[in-house]
Amino acid sequence: MSLRSLLLQEDLNFLLTNRVPRLALTRFMGWYASIRSPLLTRFSIAVWKLFSDLDLSEAREPTFASLRDCFIRELRPGLRPIDRRPGVWSSPCDAIVGMHGEVREGALFQAKGFPYLLEELLGDVALARSLEGSRYVTLRLLSSMYHRFHSPADLRLREVLYHSGDTWNVNPIALRRVEKLFCRNERAVLRFEARGAETPLVMVPVAAILVASMRIHAIDTQLHSGYPGPDRLVCNVPCLQGEELGWFEHGSTILVFAPRPCTLRADLREGMRLHMGEALFCHPFDTEPSSMLQGD
Repeated sequence: MSLRSLLLQEDLNFLLTNRVPRLALTRFMGWYASIRSPLLTRFSIAVWKLFSDLDLSEAREPTFASLRDCFIRELRPGLRPIDRRPGVWSSPCDAIVGMHGEVREGALFQAKGFPYLLEELLGDVALARSLEGSRYVTLRLLSSMYHRFHSPADLRLREVLYHSGDTWNVNPIALRRVEKLFCRNERAVLRFEARGAETPLVMVPVAAILVASMRIHAIDTQLHSGYPGPDRLVCNVPCLQGEELGWFEHGSTILVFAPRPCTLRADLREGMRLHMGEALFCHPFDTEPSSMLQGD
């Protein structure tokens, strides 16, 4: 049995990635990943490849000064074309599709049989109520994937609400065992205005074990478990479809809630792999780029 196969065994995987001092290990990994040593970085990447399907052939730069630089690597231009067809909003990231569907009575699912309340995830009762009946999708980024996330449409970022929290693993094994996991972990709630929509588009990047840190370009801030606040940051930033919004420093999850009456693409299914820029939602709104770039 290979090392990777051994670690995929559910009980052992959960034990090694959750029944450990998660916050301490995460802080250590943040320090370790920032060490600028090409030799140490090459060694770390070689070890990383033993545990994952890491493929760096798409990276813009062939070498990295630190493990962090590898985590947040950019891709060579043109590798993620944006689906700009009328009526289409795109995936904000490379990901594996998890649970998806409709928010009903304020609840949604992290895994089959594991519901949670939207207001607990968002930390904003009014915002949660406004998303009743909206379509959502859970997008899981593996540690080996491209870690940057992008705007799914021409939008205007109005607010970032940051929640410090735990660093549970967000893989399917943990989602089937830890209740309300997304509501416990470090996360940011990004509220966007979409032209013609009565309700907002909301993205929730959720951090996880190891490097629980995320960068949001619009607020020029690195968010992490030690971030002192303020917790609610008001914005007024136009974002073009496909424009980079920020990055994770390790694989994690993004939940996307689309304004009513957006629908999910018809062939979407759990376990499906998406690239950033591929079609994700179908919408009836007018999102002419110039309309979201104009000031108030």
